[in-house]
Amino acid sequence: MTAAAATPIVDRSARAQLINAELRGSLNAIDLGLRPSAIDDQSRALQAALDQVSAEDRTLFLPAGTYQVSNITLPPRARITGIAGATRLVYTGAGHLLSAEGGDLVHLTDIVLDGANRPLGEYVPGIVHLSEVDEVRIAGCTILGSGGSGIAVDRCGGRLAGNDISGAAEAGIRAYESTGLSVTDNIVRACGNNGILIHRWTSGEDGSVVTGNRVEQIRADRGGTGPYGNGINVFQAHGVTVADNRIADCAFTAIRANSSDNVAIVGNNCARLGEIAIFCEFSFEGAVIADNIIDGAASGISIANFNEGGRIASVTGNVIRNLTGEGPYPPDVDAGFGIGLWIEADAAVTGNVIEGAPRAGIWAGWGPFLRDVVITGNVIRESPNGITVSVVEGSGHALLADNLISGAVNGAITGWQWAEQVTDELVLSGSDRFPNLAVHDNTKVP
Repeated sequence: MTAAAATPIVDRSARAQLINAELRGSLNAIDLGLRPSAIDDQSRALQAALDQVSAEDRTLFLPAGTYQVSNITLPPRARITGIAGATRLVYTGAGHLLSAEGGDLVHLTDIVLDGANRPLGEYVPGIVHLSEVDEVRIAGCTILGSGGSGIAVDRCGGRLAGNDISGAAEAGIRAYESTGLSVTDNIVRACGNNGILIHRWTSGEDGSVVTGNRVEQIRADRGGTGPYGNGINVFQAHGVTVADNRIADCAFTAIRANSSDNVAIVGNNCARLGEIAIFCEFSFEGAVIADNIIDGAASGISIANFNEGGRIASVTGNVIRNLTGEGPYPPDVDAGFGIGLWIEADAAVTGNVIEGAPRAGIWAGWGPFLRDVVITGNVIRESPNGITVSVVEGSGHALLADNLISGAVNGAITGWQWAEQVTDELVLSGSDRFPNLAVHDNTKVP
């Protein structure tokens, strides 16, 4: 055999990653006692290697192979890197896979983290659970089969970027009480109860940025009427940006913001949702919902709960179409599903295009819960009711002007008391008998 024939074939990408790891001053896990693809449990060896590289403030490089491990506690400065798609940590059960409580930083890159669908201990919510870590960076990792959430971070800052997370029993990414977290360019799919969850135990400033993610096939295994089954779920977290995500095939909403002030929901592409596609609800103040595409949902956009203090919104430039009117539970108000855009208080609604809403294009107010709403320059097509506006005694003011409404067989603009229509067409005759309404320069097309 010639020398050339005896030379092993080495994958160039793997070699490049190995060289890059060495250039970063990493330590090779093989030199520290780990054995790629050994059939026995290597938890003790991995823990010792991590403790050593943390003490030396270096990176642990895991060569290609499968490592059977569990109950790894990440030290205060933990860095692990592998070969994308080829370095696998497989959870053996009886506790957790990777966990950290406190510390300066945790960096995980290019590793497959496989929960093997094994149960987690009750003390951890995900196969990766990080608590009070100043700087988290999880990038380029594949996270599979978690018995809880995929990535769970509590009171952490940093970045979760470019990961592929699937098959989590709970949420793909679960972030509680974050301190400046970015969740960008991840794929989250086939998860049991939420895609990306941004949550605070007490209402307060959060500032998380959720952009460029692909979230698909999110179930609501726990049932209910809204906490589960959402692509991106923001709860009591103020100052959150949700932008430029692709969200599809969720049991409930694409994006749900509950009691979250100053939320920006911009430029998202949403399809095939089981409930209201974009929902701002309960005691929020301040929401911008702009330039989103919604194609297929029970209802389109809802800015609701003025009765709970929900107010102040700008809703512009959205495209809403192909609504079904059929939700996953009996509706909690008589108006039901099938509404393009629901609005209540202190809001501007302009430049939206709504087509095929089975109930109404825009529903303004619910009983007395209507105040200072401007609805201008919208296009509403093929909805039986174009714009419905509350005329219950005590309703606040609304301006309806310069809208084009086509094919509204029951009325382009009509007055309603709760779920009952009580006026004829207002688009042409105006609203002299309702001092809270200013209706002018709208166009009705047969």
